[in-house]
Amino acid sequence: MTDESRVEDQEQEQVEEQEQVEEGGEEQERLAALEAERDEAVDRWKRTAADFDNFRKRVAREREELVTLANERLVKELLPILDDLERALVAASEHEEARLEEGVRLVHRALAELLGRHGVREIDADGKFDPHVHEALLSQPSEAEEGSVIDVVQKGYTLGDRVVRPARVVVAAAPPQPEGGAETES
Repeated sequence: MTDESRVEDQEQEQVEEQEQVEEGGEEQERLAALEAERDEAVDRWKRTAADFDNFRKRVAREREELVTLANERLVKELLPILDDLERALVAASEHEEARLEEGVRLVHRALAELLGRHGVREIDADGKFDPHVHEALLSQPSEAEEGSVIDVVQKGYTLGDRVVRPARVVVAAAPPQPEGGAETES
């Protein structure tokens, strides 16, 4: 090789090294840009997670306030009924049975109306036993149709479509079969 070709080769090598350095710099810039983009996405994710957590806490706090407000309104409506009951107790202590009965009826009517205004309804216990709204306490032999409700031990109530308390009932069972086939009269 001649000196000129060596110089050209050296120049060529220097150019190639320079290009590699420039390419490495571009890769470093791209890498730095991607890292910045990643950091920004992570930061946005963390902010979104914090915003959601704050939202969840705010909704829980608002729900608790709503329940407290609803309870307060119900208590305010129950207080006059409590007053009526106290008046009935005073009448009972004075042995005024007529006023006592009237007071208790007044309290019962007021409480039933209040619950009705709030969507509480009595469960109908006439007819066939319905396990969704009735609770069978016992079955008793009866002339009534088997599976029908023959007695209500405790009334049941619904609030809207939900059963608050099932009606506790006695259900008719088939009449007992005589033993030995035919009955004998004595």
